[in-house]
Amino acid sequence: MAVKKAQMMPTFSYEGIDRKGAKLKGELPARNMALAKVTLRKQGITIKTIREKRKNILEGLMKKKVSTLDITIFTRQLATMMKAGVPLVQSFEIVAEGLENPSMREVVLGIKGEVEGGNTFAGALRKYPQYFDNLFCSLVESGEQSGALETMLDRVAIYKEKSELLKQKIKKAMKYPAAVIVVALVVTIILMVKVVPVFQELFSSFGADLPAFTKMVVNMSEWMQKYWFILIIAIGAIISSFLEAKKRSKKFRDFLDKAALKAPIFGDLVYKAIIARYSRTLATTFAAGVPLIDALESTAGATNNCVYEEAVLKIRDDVATGQQLQFAMRVTNKFPSMAVQMVAIGEESGALDSMLDKVATHFENEVDNAVDGLTSMMEPLIMAVLGVLVGGLVIAMYLPIFQMGSVV
Repeated sequence: MAVKKAQMMPTFSYEGIDRKGAKLKGELPARNMALAKVTLRKQGITIKTIREKRKNILEGLMKKKVSTLDITIFTRQLATMMKAGVPLVQSFEIVAEGLENPSMREVVLGIKGEVEGGNTFAGALRKYPQYFDNLFCSLVESGEQSGALETMLDRVAIYKEKSELLKQKIKKAMKYPAAVIVVALVVTIILMVKVVPVFQELFSSFGADLPAFTKMVVNMSEWMQKYWFILIIAIGAIISSFLEAKKRSKKFRDFLDKAALKAPIFGDLVYKAIIARYSRTLATTFAAGVPLIDALESTAGATNNCVYEEAVLKIRDDVATGQQLQFAMRVTNKFPSMAVQMVAIGEESGALDSMLDKVATHFENEVDNAVDGLTSMMEPLIMAVLGVLVGGLVIAMYLPIFQMGSVV
């Protein structure tokens, strides 16, 4: 329900005069007309006209979505404003003016309206659960209660930046081979549909039997020319079924999570990324003053993997019974000994958050090195795949010509 309310909040266009007598106009998201008027009056604006802005269906469809990068930028800018001593509401205004994404600007102005209406910052963020998860809101709430919101926002900004950087590194590792494979498939389809038929006409004039490999390629080409639309529909159906199953089926998501850890090339990268996320999230929440048991509960969801989510929840249960974090981690057999040893040192020295931060930094660097190594390793492998696909088609087409040359 909260998601729908946040998404359906109306926007009001207004014209008025500020305290200095200057004319101004703008837009303000608010729950209703009365709240919009109250908000404008609090800002010292004398309203001349105000009306609800009608929603354009086409504009809504074309509207740019709010990404995690937008949230990261917003957090960093807000943290910078707060550290500079700018009041919270004014910080929202300054940040909103500098945002390029209209959807994100609308979210920021909506949060500003909530805060001006008497809600807490954390309460305003919870109106937008599709953009601000429970961990984000809990950290902000902790900062508000302790009176150190600017410090907490800076920690959240660092956490979001590190998480986004980690995500971008993993995407970089996945995008390159995926892009090359797509290009290879497109080139193969073009050769099969456009080039092979030209050679097929030439072969028909020979009047001799074609080699088995050439016959196979020619038959595939004929099928693709007749039923290319079935191929496209089948590919589309497979992709949509995969995405739908991933969205709706928890069992399927769990299967993918387990398969990702066991993947021959990418498994090690996924493993290191999970350890980095676990360490970074736990370090941030624990440093923010969140009790360890609550911090572990928030960290479980941040791992983004069902295997480690279950492991972290098991650790939480063990810690709740009085066991030390290092022992609880060791029992799961899911964490590297280096991370367990660092946690042990942190617990003994009373600097657990600092040690977890060092673990996170180490594994983030490991991910960076793994991505570079993976990219350099994938390049020759991809070239070999392209060589087999394209080279195989070329050989199939020239085999009959070579045979004729040998006969002559």
